[in-house]
Amino acid sequence: MIVEDEPGVRALLRDTLSIAGFETIEASDGMSALTLLRTNKPALMVIDINMPLMDGFELVERLRSTNDLTPVLMLTAREDKSDIARGLKIGADDYVIKPFEIEELVLRIKAILRRSYKSTTAPSLLTCGPITIDDEQHRVTFNGEEIDLSPTEYRLLQILMEKKGRVLSKKLLLDEVWGITFESESTVTDTYISYLRKKFHRDGFEGIKTIRGVGFQIQEPK
Repeated sequence: MIVEDEPGVRALLRDTLSIAGFETIEASDGMSALTLLRTNKPALMVIDINMPLMDGFELVERLRSTNDLTPVLMLTAREDKSDIARGLKIGADDYVIKPFEIEELVLRIKAILRRSYKSTTAPSLLTCGPITIDDEQHRVTFNGEEIDLSPTEYRLLQILMEKKGRVLSKKLLLDEVWGITFESESTVTDTYISYLRKKFHRDGFEGIKTIRGVGFQIQEPK
C-alpha cells in the first residue's frame, strides 16, 4: 500500500513497484489508508511523513496501537535525525529520504519483506537464558511472558540468537537484517539494539553485549 498525498510521487511509486513485480493499492492520506485497511491486508506499507489530516507518524502509531504489525517503510523529505529516530521508535521498519533513488527504494522494500516473513531455513526454536523464540508461531517469550516485537526487532533478535555467543559485526547485521550491502554509517543497528535491551534487560538478564569497535553478541547468563 502506497500512502502519499502528492499525486506525482504516488504515480512514480506505483509505476516503479509495478515494474519490480509488486501489486499496489493507494491512499492519498492516513485516514484513507485506515479505511482501505478494513478490506485489504498489504504485505508492506510505504508511508509518507508529511501529509494533511493525519501525518505518517500518527498513522504508524495508530497501526501499532491496534497490534497491526504490517511492515512499514517511511518516506521523508526531512533529514532531521530526531524525525528518523521517532519513526523507528514508533514501529517503522526503515525509511528513505526524498529525493530517493528508485533502485535503493526497491532494495529496501525487498529487504523488509525478506526479514519480515518467516525463513524456512532458520531453526524453529531458539533459546538464550530466559528468552525463547518459537518461529513456528512467530512468538517470543521472556521467562514465559510473551513479548511483542516489531518485525525488525524480531529479525534482529533471531539473527543474534541463531549465532549465540558469536560477535556479529554491524556490517553483517546491516546486511542480514536491513539488506544494506554497501558501506554505511547508519546507526540503525545501535538504535534497534537499544530497543531490544529495553524489552529484555531485566530480572538480572543483561545478555545483549556491545563489543566496542566490532559489533554485538548475545550471551547465555553466567
